Amino acid sequence: MQRSNSGFTLIEIMMVVVIIGILAALIIPNVVGRDDQARATAVRNDIRAVANALDMYKMDNTQYPSTDQGLEALVTKPSGFPEPKSYAPDAYLKKVPVDPWGKPLVYINDGGKFDLYSLGSDGKEGGEGYAADVHYSDL
Repeated sequence: MQRSNSGFTLIEIMMVVVIIGILAALIIPNVVGRDDQARATAVRNDIRAVANALDMYKMDNTQYPSTDQGLEALVTKPSGFPEPKSYAPDAYLKKVPVDPWGKPLVYINDGGKFDLYSLGSDGKEGGEGYAADVHYSDL
C-alpha cells in the first residue's frame, strides 16, 4: 500500500494563514472608514450637478424656481408663481435629488440668488467633519 504525499502540511497551511493575516492587516484599515469620505465627495458633485440644472432652468425661464416650488421644479413643470416661461420638454433632472445619506438637499431662493446645501451625515444644521453642512457657495 502506497501512501500519497500530495496534501499540505500543517506548517504550509499556517504560513498561508499568516500571509493572509498580514495582507488583511495592511489592506483593511485603508478601506474601512472611507465610506464617509466617498459620500462627502459625492455630495459635492451632486450639489454641483443640481446647481447646473438650476442654471439651465434659469436660462430657459429667466429666474430660478421659488423656494415653495423647490427642487421638484427641476423634475416636473411647477405651477404657481413664478410660472415657467419655457420649461424644457424632458425636465432638468430625472428625480428629486437627495444627498448620499438619503436626506433631501435644502434649496432656498431669496429672489435673486439661491442657496443649495446638504446637512451632512447627521442631517442637522452645522456640524463638523462629515456631519458639516456642504453649501454650494463653498464649492
